[in-house]
Amino acid sequence: MMTDYLDHWSLDRKITFLNHGSFGACPQTVLDFQSRLRQRIESQPVQFFLRDVYDMIDTARQRAAEFIGGHPSQLVFVRNATEGVNAILRSLDFEPGDEIIVTDHGYQACKNAVDFVARRTGATIVTVQIPFLDVNHTLIHDLIMQAVTPRTRLALIDHVTSPTGLVLPVERLVPQLEALGIMTLIDGAHGPGMLDLSMSTLNASWYVGNFHKWVCAPKGAAMLYAREDRVATLHPTTISHGFSLDADDIGRPRLHLEFDWVGTQDPTAWLCVPHAIETLAAMVPGGWPEIRRHCRALTIEGRNILLETLQVRQPASDECIGQLAAVPLPPSAEKISPMYGSPLQERLLKQYGIEVPIVPWPGPPHRLVRISGALYNHSSQYALLSQALQEVMSC
Repeated sequence: MMTDYLDHWSLDRKITFLNHGSFGACPQTVLDFQSRLRQRIESQPVQFFLRDVYDMIDTARQRAAEFIGGHPSQLVFVRNATEGVNAILRSLDFEPGDEIIVTDHGYQACKNAVDFVARRTGATIVTVQIPFLDVNHTLIHDLIMQAVTPRTRLALIDHVTSPTGLVLPVERLVPQLEALGIMTLIDGAHGPGMLDLSMSTLNASWYVGNFHKWVCAPKGAAMLYAREDRVATLHPTTISHGFSLDADDIGRPRLHLEFDWVGTQDPTAWLCVPHAIETLAAMVPGGWPEIRRHCRALTIEGRNILLETLQVRQPASDECIGQLAAVPLPPSAEKISPMYGSPLQERLLKQYGIEVPIVPWPGPPHRLVRISGALYNHSSQYALLSQALQEVMSC
């Protein structure tokens, strides 16, 4: 697959962009479609928001549900996966002593939401320590299941971990946890597009995922999917008009009434999801299965280039790799922030034109370099990164 897919994106050609995983990147044709939707809004805002938008959201929801193997009645759009996690956690009633399982590979924003809820309710957070070196699906599964006690009520598990880029074995974990009466919340921020999903097969209590990352929809496109028995108690983080409306009178599910309108906002990112799905599928012969195969192979190749150049042992088995991969770097006393980057990240950008995240995991002074494998990337870019890291760290 030697096509220069970068032509479809408006990314800065002077930058070697190896950080699709953080915020995604949207093809120009999808952005053009969004611009036309915004023009439609501004030409007659009342017509759009009072009469048109709900049917348009339903159409987008139908295609999104089909793409992730679920039912549209159980899917709502949110702005990002973190918002979805907050909506779920804050819809639940915990009691003092209830245990919530998380892992030390989790996304800090979602961990913060768990901390917030635990402090207000007296629930206890149980953090499963999962190694990065020599990790595989069996070890991950066993460590999480060993953390279960009679007090465990909820397990928040990443489908793909943000700092370390590991695909976790949620397909094995969910049925076992649910059989024990433990609710499962899967943070699939990187799931849609990267992985071939089936909500109906997975059958988790809830699944949240972003469309702005690997589906390449505009920023602000994400989903929350609730199992049918979890729909009734679920509410958005912002309570608005839908909370008091009668679903039977209006003829729309209560879940949709509450989540589809949380106040005046720009819904065009949601409405672009079907267009993004079809745009990428048409871009590559073989469609989404070939996109996933190619990008995963590219990511593994890029990881292996880094491992060989930096003389680092492979940290995780290939079964844990999707379209993100992290490689350990030597410890450093440099200050590093998960939100605002690090001096090394800035040097790579300013001196070499490489945009790639340096991740403080499990915490300073330890750090990782995390690469992404998107359609517009090439193996030569990982070789360039490897050489740059060698030069920078030898200074």
